[in-house]
Amino acid sequence: QETTKQKQKEKKKGKQKSMDFFGLMEDEQHQETFWPKQRSQPNTRESQVEVEENKTGEPEFVTVTFPDGKEVKLPLLSPTQGPKAIDITTLYAKSGCFTYDPGFTSTCSCDSTITYIDGPKGVLQHRGYDINDLCENASFSEVIYLLLYGELPGEETLRAHNAELKSHALVHERLIKFYAGFKDDAHPMAIMVGVVGAMSAFYHDSLDITDPKHRALSAYRLIAKIPTIAAMAYKTAVGQPIVYPRDDLSYAENFLYMMFATPNKPYVVNPIMAKAIDTFLILHADHEQNASTSTVRIAGSSQANPFACIASGITALWGPSHGGANEAVLKMLGQIGIVERIPEFLAKAKDKQDPFKLMGFGHRVYKNFDPRAVYMRKVCYEVLGELGVEKEPLLDLAIELEKAALADEYFIKRKLFPNVDFYSGIVLKALKIPISMFTVLFAVARTTGWVSQWKEMIEGTNQKIGRPRQLYLGHTARKLQPLRSRNDRLSLAPSLECQSKETEQAGPRISVHVAPGSRA
Repeated sequence: QETTKQKQKEKKKGKQKSMDFFGLMEDEQHQETFWPKQRSQPNTRESQVEVEENKTGEPEFVTVTFPDGKEVKLPLLSPTQGPKAIDITTLYAKSGCFTYDPGFTSTCSCDSTITYIDGPKGVLQHRGYDINDLCENASFSEVIYLLLYGELPGEETLRAHNAELKSHALVHERLIKFYAGFKDDAHPMAIMVGVVGAMSAFYHDSLDITDPKHRALSAYRLIAKIPTIAAMAYKTAVGQPIVYPRDDLSYAENFLYMMFATPNKPYVVNPIMAKAIDTFLILHADHEQNASTSTVRIAGSSQANPFACIASGITALWGPSHGGANEAVLKMLGQIGIVERIPEFLAKAKDKQDPFKLMGFGHRVYKNFDPRAVYMRKVCYEVLGELGVEKEPLLDLAIELEKAALADEYFIKRKLFPNVDFYSGIVLKALKIPISMFTVLFAVARTTGWVSQWKEMIEGTNQKIGRPRQLYLGHTARKLQPLRSRNDRLSLAPSLECQSKETEQAGPRISVHVAPGSRA
């Protein structure tokens, strides 16, 4: 019996070793299969930026000269590709001065090996692979592995990777009860923020960010569960029963199945729709140090748990200037209404005094064209053609707006070409994805990038808590005056303004109106 138990134990141990997907196996052959060599020891990742050397082999520096004649030498760092960077880490200590860069337009907040963007040339690469190459020849599941580990998976690795994702697709049953607490008209993004943040209350066994196993487990849980959480948010909003994921479906297929299937009839995923969603996910998987990714990194720099960090990214993505842009495109098209009004709204967009903005055109980084938009445009017309979408007023309007803007000298001169948000909005509309779910689907895609960036930051050697400086323009030191000596500068919102004479006689007070039947 002891011999039998020992054999079973050894067999079980061997099975666990071959399926341990987190790169921590003692067997070097398996370790190389599941975790690329450069990631086998995550805590020893060193910064790849170096001080640039000149032709003589000496390091190069930039000299900053101040008005008083003082000079400060700062190292010039060299990346593998892209602009060089001036290392200003010691600038304050050496000069007593900060740098001023609102919006971080010229500031590198970190070093990274994940995504490279060349805005002027319209280049987007993930781990060295061009975005169009990935869209043409890889699935989103492969891109997930690429972003997490730095290399594309082989056949055996991909099978294990997909199995790992599917094993974590379900969510805790008690987590589902959270959805019942939201109003029927709650925006799905609001639900996403709450539920993803609450995941840390359910998965205590993966919160130690210093443990590679915990980091890997959290990474797979977040990426695998986010489509389930998103689809459940939609089902809650429309009042339909929640649909669980299936192991026989791909990542994109499962999302569509959970979105549109109902218990009372069979639902077959349209392969055209699944391919379009898979492409959408690849195109939105990561985009370097954007607003939401930077938010995740700053939250993570405080050593917050990964679920809280990703929830913070979702909140940043929600804004109409970021992930909400494709939703804003559809709302703008609704505002324009008909094709005949396009010239009117193009004129409004050119008028600097007019608050109207042409959403989905131009980009903060890409000053030539958005490479994602080029491929999404192709997908857009393929989807419209293959699905036979005809006589859809909003889609017809979008196509005519695209033509008009691309033929307008004003937009051509300023390189305000349609970006990925413009075309993705049309594609999602054609796929019957509700407008309120546009940003949610963006969050599903970007979770892979957020997790990869968070993982890279935690595994780095130069990790510091995010603490930006400021240019203070407020009051200098002043003495507090007694209450009776101060001037009243009452400034309240219209709904809180004092209205009765009796209140005015007694002195300024804030009046809060509570609706009948509600709790104060």
